[in-house]
Amino acid sequence: MPSVLVVEDDPSIRQSLIEVLAEHGFAVRSAADGFGALREVTQTPVDAVVLDLGLPDLDGGDALRMIRGISSVPVLVATARDDEREIISLLNAGADDYLVKPFSGGQLIARLSAVLRRTGQVPAAGPAPGGAPAAAAAADPLRATTVGELTVDPGARTAYLAGRELRLTRREFDLLAFLAHHAGQVVSKRRLLTEVWREPYVDDQTVDVHLSSLRRKLGERAAAPRYLLTVRGVGIKLVAPR
Repeated sequence: MPSVLVVEDDPSIRQSLIEVLAEHGFAVRSAADGFGALREVTQTPVDAVVLDLGLPDLDGGDALRMIRGISSVPVLVATARDDEREIISLLNAGADDYLVKPFSGGQLIARLSAVLRRTGQVPAAGPAPGGAPAAAAAADPLRATTVGELTVDPGARTAYLAGRELRLTRREFDLLAFLAHHAGQVVSKRRLLTEVWREPYVDDQTVDVHLSSLRRKLGERAAAPRYLLTVRGVGIKLVAPR
């Protein structure tokens, strides 16, 4: 089973994270501060780290950089800070992904599993005995997703907006389905190229062209988005219109 190091100074939050991860089949270790995290990473390798930024001894960003100095272990940052510049700084410093607090256990498992897949690890396939339902079921990439009046069904490869089927090219559908599967999450263009196009070295403009086409078919414009919101300098996310 994949092993995860939880770095969180709040005892109640740390315990909640441990329980959620353990229920979904992860082997969990924990640390309450930055230097404790560094000791854990150095002494016993883990498959991933969930790193809180509000640590008592080190700023989480500094802890991330120090971890990166000694290990290439995937790091999922958990933060209450949603400032765009700080998120960009964390990603540039080596974070593999991030979650903005508060977040659900389902979000944690889905993001962590995605990070493990991208780095070649095997995500947890199900709960520990007597535990919660499998994370894979909750994050099934073939399950139909509804966001506002938009419904995307990857299994049937159909998409409907307000009951009307959208006529999408193969790549447009793949892009929309990926964003729907990660609805509410900011997805970088580089990640889209890696996981949808599977060509990480293609120019970002490829994504822009397909997003522009998708916007037209969803009845929106970049200047007046409804479903596809751009987070400048970070990526794109699919949301329900307000």
